Amino acid sequence: MSETTETPTEEKRGLRKTRVGIVVSDKMSKTRVVETVTRVPHPKFGKIVKQTKRYHVHDEENTSQTGDKVRIMETRPLSKTKRWRLMEVIAH
Repeated sequence: MSETTETPTEEKRGLRKTRVGIVVSDKMSKTRVVETVTRVPHPKFGKIVKQTKRYHVHDEENTSQTGDKVRIMETRPLSKTKRWRLMEVIAH
C-alpha cells in the first residue's frame, strides 16, 4: 500500500488557473485590467478565431503598468469583480 507524505494539518487544494495577458488599464489603485487572447476553432466552420477576455487583477504593490505582459493566477474573491491576482510581470 502507498502512504501519503502529507501531515494531517495540510489541506489538499486544487490547481489554480493561470493566464498570460496584457495590462490595458492601470488607473485604479491596486487593481489592473488584464486582457487575454485565446485562439479557438469556430464550432461550425473550424477556422481559428481569437477570443478576448478582460480580468480585474489585484496588484498589491502597483508594479505593473499599461502595456506590460503579465501572468495572473486565480484566487478567492477579493471584491465584487476581482477574482485574480498578479503573479509576475513578464515583460515591460
